[in-house]
Amino acid sequence: MYDRIADLELTVRDCTFELHERATSSGFDRATTTIALSGAGETGRGEDVTYTNEAHHALADHDVDLAGEYTVDSVSDALADADIRPEPPDEERFRHYRRWGFESAALDLALKQADTSLGEALGQAYDPVDFVVSTRLSNPGGDQPPTTDRLNALLEIHDDLAFKLDPTPDWDDALLASLSDYDIRVLDLKGLYEGTEVDVEPDADFYRRVADAVPDAFLEDPKLTEETRPVFEGREARVTWDMPITGVESIEALPFEPDWLNMKPSRCGSVQSVLDTIAYCEREGIQLYGGGQFELGVGRQHIQALASLCYPDAPNDVAPGGYNDPEAAVGLPASPLAPPADPQGIGVGFGPEN
Repeated sequence: MYDRIADLELTVRDCTFELHERATSSGFDRATTTIALSGAGETGRGEDVTYTNEAHHALADHDVDLAGEYTVDSVSDALADADIRPEPPDEERFRHYRRWGFESAALDLALKQADTSLGEALGQAYDPVDFVVSTRLSNPGGDQPPTTDRLNALLEIHDDLAFKLDPTPDWDDALLASLSDYDIRVLDLKGLYEGTEVDVEPDADFYRRVADAVPDAFLEDPKLTEETRPVFEGREARVTWDMPITGVESIEALPFEPDWLNMKPSRCGSVQSVLDTIAYCEREGIQLYGGGQFELGVGRQHIQALASLCYPDAPNDVAPGGYNDPEAAVGLPASPLAPPADPQGIGVGFGPEN
């Protein structure tokens, strides 16, 4: 796949940044940066989804000189050496997040300057995109027990929505039993994070209760230990991975061959790594679904475009951004999202709000 776009040429004359900030349904204020690379009358855009808000404020005043003539492949080499951050990232994974913001902007610009789209360049059609809505059931303030109130409110917008949920140990048996009334596609166990606000300690009883209560849902990112591994014996086909997937080598290092994986391009960093990973999964029969990271700008369109081209019928966590607002509004698009009628660059135009 990468060979189809690696030699696309692009001219960069200017690099600018646009800061976005917005409250989320998960109880925190999100900041991201749109990276705009301009030249030859076109502008390519990407989005840095680093989770440290201060890093975005620092980038806004940072000067990045990328002026020159490139190919998609050579601009990637240039970015490996470029001064794209005024200070080291708080977490190593954020290096990939910013790198993807710049690389996707460069790819978007190259495609626009060639008067084509990513779909046309790859020889693939943009299809309607199935999506799930990712949400938490706990009150963001943490002072009330988790309930299904958020799910009920979302179903007032569209009564056939499907969901991706983040289970927590305070989910009691009554709450778990009530989830049979909803279309739950993915349960993100968040067992692999360390030192973050979303860490969930691995616990065999917790994992078993969740897996039994929602028997058809994927089980994402469990931490496998001597105590927890038996919970997933016979359930391996339901186990998916997100946080550790940073490219082909990371897939080969998993404890067993997966049936499904969560594809977040920012975790891979470079355009080549993203496309090589997608191509590898196609060859190996590993199915993908798209993952979101509370994008506030064009990055949401980019993950929708990749899902549209490569895994449109999966439980994609790429719902229009309005679903992440503290109070999601009536009028948001339903699933599936219609593909763009006239795609340009990586691909835009998935519904009235993406």
